[in-house]
Amino acid sequence: MEGEVVERAGVRADRVRLVDVAERAGVTKSVASRVLNGDPTLSAREETRQRVRDAASALGYQPHAGARALARAQARAIALLIPDLTNPVFSRIIRGAYQRALELGYVVLLVEDGPERKAGEMLLDLISSGRVDGLLIASARSGGRWLRGTALASVPHVFVNREVRGSKRNVTTDLAGGSAVAVRHLADHGHRHIGHIAGPERVASSTARQRGFLAEAKRLGLAAAPVAHGTFSEEGGAKAATSLLGEHPELTALYVSTLGQAIGVLHAARAAGRSVPGDLSVLTYDELPMAAYLEPPLTTLAMPLQEVGATAVDALLEQLEGKPPRDFRVPAEPRVITRASVGPPPSRD
Repeated sequence: MEGEVVERAGVRADRVRLVDVAERAGVTKSVASRVLNGDPTLSAREETRQRVRDAASALGYQPHAGARALARAQARAIALLIPDLTNPVFSRIIRGAYQRALELGYVVLLVEDGPERKAGEMLLDLISSGRVDGLLIASARSGGRWLRGTALASVPHVFVNREVRGSKRNVTTDLAGGSAVAVRHLADHGHRHIGHIAGPERVASSTARQRGFLAEAKRLGLAAAPVAHGTFSEEGGAKAATSLLGEHPELTALYVSTLGQAIGVLHAARAAGRSVPGDLSVLTYDELPMAAYLEPPLTTLAMPLQEVGATAVDALLEQLEGKPPRDFRVPAEPRVITRASVGPPPSRD
């Protein structure tokens, strides 16, 4: 946004830019713009606001009327931060968010929460320049390491399929309850020795699924309910399953945290000479069409991830309308999609 001083005594003064105001006030260009445009979502002290106004007055800054209108207009764009573009599970959340945003006249920009700095810097630039109206954070990998301090506070945002305590910006589903449904399904088939392949420790979604698994196993009085952690990948599932089955050969069933891990579990079971489901039943969280075409076809737990994506957009738009942030819980019940990877436990002669 550019501005010009008015002519004084018939002489046109030098051009004054918004960045000049920001430098004089000791703030970023984005903060200066939002103060001068009266942005109600800006979290800044009155002292900072007054310093920006004083700097603009001292420099004679006058924003162009057309530029002011553009600055106040919405970009009609939402950024969605996900941990891994190669993980097919996030396609459900992305589709739900995309379709809902499209209905409401917005586009969704995808950003991967990977190790590269360039993507993070680009996201910060989109936020600071006002080219996105809000942010959906579906990654729990870093807790938003690019978005600490004023960067995250300066933009409406929602945490998707994860929970940040006290934020009042969480859109979640019942992860622990889903695990309980999975454990009951395996127990109903006669399994008393059930293990869990969990995701990385200290990841909120993984912790919630593990909590539900352990609580239901305890309620049912299962003879064994050990847990092994691995990355949310085929390799992570294979390594965790190899370790867990080696330490607990009595296990007859595994509840797995993601579909990618479950593919690794099938590989580990074959390598250990254990047939599925004859020697080992496998049930995985995450329902995707590919599960039906594996060998054997995987029994899965269907969670309302597409609804989570759509609800996240609704929650974000509430903030854009000036409403206070609040938590949303998607109420849909988890469902077991029965296929060939679950059967009764092998007989113990």
